[in-house]
Amino acid sequence: MLPVWLSDTVTTDLDRALHYTHLWGLEGLALRTLGRAGDRVPFVNEAKLRRRLAEHEMPVAAVSPGMFEGDVSDRIAWMNEIAAFEETLAFCRRIDCPLVLVSAFLPGASVEAVAGALRSAGEAAARKGIVVGVRNEWAGAFPTARALAAVLDAVAHPAVRAAWSPAEALRAGEPASAGVEVFRGRPAFVRCFDGTGKGEAWRPTPLGEGDVGWGDVLRRLRADGCEGPVCLEVTTEPRPRAGLRDATTLLRMLRAAERGAKGNG
Repeated sequence: MLPVWLSDTVTTDLDRALHYTHLWGLEGLALRTLGRAGDRVPFVNEAKLRRRLAEHEMPVAAVSPGMFEGDVSDRIAWMNEIAAFEETLAFCRRIDCPLVLVSAFLPGASVEAVAGALRSAGEAAARKGIVVGVRNEWAGAFPTARALAAVLDAVAHPAVRAAWSPAEALRAGEPASAGVEVFRGRPAFVRCFDGTGKGEAWRPTPLGEGDVGWGDVLRRLRADGCEGPVCLEVTTEPRPRAGLRDATTLLRMLRAAERGAKGNG
C-alpha cells in the first residue's frame, strides 16, 4: 500500500507540500487545491507542478477536481462536468496521474441516475487509461461502503472504482469492518483520517485515537491484497505538527500490516 497525503489539508503551497512529503516519509501526493485558495486542479500552475514533480521524483496518486458534488437531477450541470472532464483527463496524462476522485451527488439521488453519470465518466476515463474513484461522503447520497458498493455494482464499469473512507462511513453509522468485507482489498483509493461520533457530532482526532480502528483496517486490507494508495488527510490542529504525527502513525501501521501479511504468507 502506498502512503500518500492530500496536501491542501495542510498547505496549498507546492514547495511546502513537497517538503512535508519528504520530511514525513510519505511517498506521493493527492492534489485538490494548489497555489491560491481558488486554484483547483486542473486549473493550476501546471508548468511549475510538472517541473517540481520531476525534480523530486514525486508521483501524484490522485487529483480531485470537484466533480458530481451537486444535485443529480440537474442533468445539464453534470453533463457539462463530463464535457469538461476531458481537460482533467488530459492534465492527468501529462502529470502521470492514474486516478480522478469524484463525489456521488447530494442526498436524494437514485442509484440509477448516479450510475448513469458515473458510467459516462468512466467511459471517458478508460479511453485515457485512467480510473474514476468514487468517494463515499457522510453528507452525500451514498455515505457508507454498502451504499457505495451498490452504486458501483449498478455502474458495472472497470474504470469506476471505490475511493473508500472508513471515517466518512463511520460518521454515517457504518463500522469500518463492513467496508473491509464489502471491498475485500479492492478499493482503488483509501482516504485516511480518524474521529469519533456520528453526523454533526463528529469530532476529528489524531490518527489512531478515534473509533475507526485503523490498525485493524489496514491489516485486513493488506491481507486481502490491497496495494493502492492510502491517503492521509490531516484534520486536527496545528496542521503541520499534526501531519507529522499522523504520518508517523500511518507508516507504523502500514509496516505492521505488511509484517502481518508476510507472516501469514
